[in-house]
Amino acid sequence: QVQLVESGGGLVQAGGSLRLSCAASGRTFIFSTYTMGWFRQAPGKEREFVAAISWGGKNTYYTDSVKGRFTISRDSARNTVYLQMNSLKPEDTAVYYCAADTMQITPSTGTARYWGQGTQVTVSS
Repeated sequence: QVQLVESGGGLVQAGGSLRLSCAASGRTFIFSTYTMGWFRQAPGKEREFVAAISWGGKNTYYTDSVKGRFTISRDSARNTVYLQMNSLKPEDTAVYYCAADTMQITPSTGTARYWGQGTQVTVSS
C-alpha cells in the first residue's frame, strides 16, 4: 500500500506562486519504482491531468494550460514530489491531488493507482 500526503495549498492572488508537496510512503514502498503525478478537480468539473514525472525524473509531462508556468520535480532522498506553480490564474483554482503508479502517468492515461487526499488551491482575481 502507498500513502500520499499533499501539502502547500492555500489562497493566493492571481500572478502569485505556490509550491505543492507530496510525501510518499508505504511499508514496502520504493520511490524510484513509481512515477508521480498531479491532477486537479475544480467545482462542477471532472478531474484533469496536470503534470507527471517519470521514475528517475528525466521525463516530465504537462497539460497545455500549465506549460511554462508549472514545474514538477521529485526528490528521491525525501520520497517527495513537488509542483511549483507560478503565474497562477483564477482558472487554476481546484483541489490538487497527488498520484502514484508503477506505470508511467501521462495525459493520455489520465489516471493512477494511488491517490492522496487532495489540497485546495484558490486563486483570487
